[in-house]
Amino acid sequence: MKRVITYGTFDLLHYGHINLLRRCKALGDYLIVALSTDEFNSKSKNKSCYFTYEQRKLFLEAVRYVDLVIPETCWEQKKTDVHEYHVDTFVMGDDWTGKFDFLKEEGVEVVYLPRTPEISSTKIRKDKTPKNFRGD
Repeated sequence: MKRVITYGTFDLLHYGHINLLRRCKALGDYLIVALSTDEFNSKSKNKSCYFTYEQRKLFLEAVRYVDLVIPETCWEQKKTDVHEYHVDTFVMGDDWTGKFDFLKEEGVEVVYLPRTPEISSTKIRKDKTPKNFRGD
């Protein structure tokens, strides 16, 4: 079985996230999502989330491409996770290109996938009304 892992906050889950998860799952048989905890987001990423860790975890567990959700509590855990979960492929968005190449030394394939350009959680937060909102 080929295992794939990806990391993220996944707040305000949207079709860009689903697209990423679908492409991750296509690279293997079993997809692990390391979901940033609320504490990690606030202390290390300087992010505050609309949804709590438990709510975001529930959303991800409902996505058919996701097999397991684990907590991401620090930047350094990636090296440990690839061994603990017997990961074959590590996947991140292409805005992280090169930053995790050190995992290749752990025997893991590292893949950077293009983001869905027209959507992001940041964009959703900034928009006052959803695209195509009719209001009826």
